[in-house]
Amino acid sequence: MSCFLPLPAGAEQYALRLVAAEAAEPVLPPAYTPWLYHTARHMALQSSPGERLHFFLEEAAPGCTVAQLSVFLSPDSAVARSPWQAPFGALQGAPGLPARALRAMLTAVEAELRTRGTRRFTLRLPAFAYEPAPTARLTQELTQLGYQVALAELNNHLPLNQDFRARLHASERRRLLKCERHGLRFEQEPPLLLPLAYEFLRRCRQEKGQDLSMTLEQLQTLFRALPDQVFLFSVRDAAGEWAALTIAIRVREDVLYNFYPASPLAYNTFSPVVLLNAGLHAFGQASGMRLLDLGTSTLPEGLNQSLLQFKRHLGGVPSLKLTLEKELLSSGL
Repeated sequence: MSCFLPLPAGAEQYALRLVAAEAAEPVLPPAYTPWLYHTARHMALQSSPGERLHFFLEEAAPGCTVAQLSVFLSPDSAVARSPWQAPFGALQGAPGLPARALRAMLTAVEAELRTRGTRRFTLRLPAFAYEPAPTARLTQELTQLGYQVALAELNNHLPLNQDFRARLHASERRRLLKCERHGLRFEQEPPLLLPLAYEFLRRCRQEKGQDLSMTLEQLQTLFRALPDQVFLFSVRDAAGEWAALTIAIRVREDVLYNFYPASPLAYNTFSPVVLLNAGLHAFGQASGMRLLDLGTSTLPEGLNQSLLQFKRHLGGVPSLKLTLEKELLSSGL
C-alpha cells in the first residue's frame, strides 16, 4: 500500500509518502546516501512480527526524496520501533534539511501512528560520529517534540585518516609488535567458512559468559543478502589456527563497523584483537573509508568498563549514541 499523508502548515513544498510493505526504497531519488540499515535489502532481514511502515519525505521542485524513516510495529501496534533489529535506524535526511521539514515529517508520522493505536515510539539514532551535525539537529527536534533519552551509550571509533599505531596506547603497541614477532597475520576469510567461524565465535563468547545475538542461519542469510557489505576477517597464528575473528559491515561507502569481534582467552597474552583492528583499519583506509566504528561497550547488565578501556587504548574516539522514546498515547486511552 502507498499513499500520501497530510503535513502541517508551512511544509507545502514537501509531500510525505507512506509505503506499508516488508521493505521499500524511495520512489524519487534520495538527496543523500542511505545507510545500509535504511536500504530495502537490510530491512527485509529484520524479522519483526508486526506491520512495517516506510515514510519518505519528498520535495517536488528538485524531484527527490529528502528524508526517510522506517517504523516497525509490534503485533498489536502498541509499540513502534526504528529499527527492529539493526545497530541503528531512526530518520535519515539530506544534508542541510531545514529543521521545520524534520519537525513536519515527525509530527505527521506521530499522527499516523496514533491512528493505529501506537502508545510508545522508540528511535535508536546512529552514533554522533557518523554525521555529527544532522544527528545533533535530529536530536534537538526530537527533544523539542517531547522525546526522552531512554538509553545513552558511549560509542568509539577510529578515524581512518590517521595512523593506527600512532594512536595506540603503549601497552597495545607492545602487544601488536608481539603478535607480529610471533608470526600472527590478518586475513580476509571466505564466507564458506561461516559454520566454523560461528562455532569459534560461540566458544569465545561462552568463555566470557555471553551469548551470540544471531544464529548461524541468520548470519549466513546476512552474507548471502549483502555480499558486498559484510566481511569475515581473522587473525591466524603461525600454525594457521584462528587467534581472533570478526564480522565487519560496510555501513556506507565511508564507514566500516567492527560488528562481531572475538578471541579465545588462551590468546590473551598476545591480544590478537589489536592486530585484528590494525587489519580492519588498513582495509578501511585502502577502501577509501573515513571511519572504523568500534561499537558501544554496553552489556545487558550495564557498561563493560574493561571493553571501554580497551577501545580507548586502541585510540578510540568517543561519541554519544542515543535511543529516544516518546509516549504517544496515555495508558488510559
